[in-house]
Amino acid sequence: MRRSLAAAAARVVDMRSDTVTLPCAGMRQAMAAAEVGDDVMGGDPSINALEARLAAMSGKPAALYVPSGTMSNLLAIMVHCNDRGSEIILGDKAHMHVYEQGHTAQLAGVHSKTVPTQPDGKLRLQDIENAVR
Repeated sequence: MRRSLAAAAARVVDMRSDTVTLPCAGMRQAMAAAEVGDDVMGGDPSINALEARLAAMSGKPAALYVPSGTMSNLLAIMVHCNDRGSEIILGDKAHMHVYEQGHTAQLAGVHSKTVPTQPDGKLRLQDIENAVR
């Protein structure tokens, strides 16, 4: 049986940014009632449970919670480009390029090389190959 378009649209989650959506009343209530602690010292049970659940879901030995998508993008770049002066290739309309204020260069020492983003959001393989130095 085919789902209706309206039913499918109702399931869409807007993940463009960690600042686009606001918590609903139920989320606010859950946050207010959550047991908290010092996550820097490993003492926040909510964070510990979240990290353990995500590690199990991904089949990894551990997971790390970070409070923003910008921070997680920067960590990913720093893990994959561990030498200052490295370069990443990304689309000229990529969120990291347009909205994250050059943080890869400022904080990680990683230069961004952009290639044209196609109307469908994809990058052409030839453009990527031509951008490799």
